[in-house]
Amino acid sequence: MITVTDTASKRIKQNLTKRGKGVGIRIGVRTTGCSGLAYTMEYVDEYTAEVGVTNFVHQDFVLLVDAKSLVYLTGLTMDWVRNGLNEGFDFVNPNERDRCGCGESFRV
Repeated sequence: MITVTDTASKRIKQNLTKRGKGVGIRIGVRTTGCSGLAYTMEYVDEYTAEVGVTNFVHQDFVLLVDAKSLVYLTGLTMDWVRNGLNEGFDFVNPNERDRCGCGESFRV
C-alpha cells in the first residue's frame, strides 16, 4: 500500500491541471547516488493496463508503480512539504535504512 497525503494529492491534481493533460503519476526507484537508490516520479498522460504495474486509484488521479519498485515502496507515504524557501514532494519510506548526506539517495 502507498499513501498519498491530502496535501500531495492536491499538488498532483494542480500540476496535472497546469500541464493541461495527464491522468496521474508513476513513481519508482532507480539505481543511483552514493546510497544506491533514488525515487523517481513522472506524470502519466494516458493510462493503459500494463503487465507488472500496480495502479492505486485516488480520487483525482492514478498512481502507477512497477513491480520492481513496489518491493522498495510498500508502506511509503508521499507528502508535499515546505522547508523554508524550498518545497517539494517528500517520500517517507519505512523500508529506508539510511540516506546519503545530500539526501538524494537511500538504502534499504
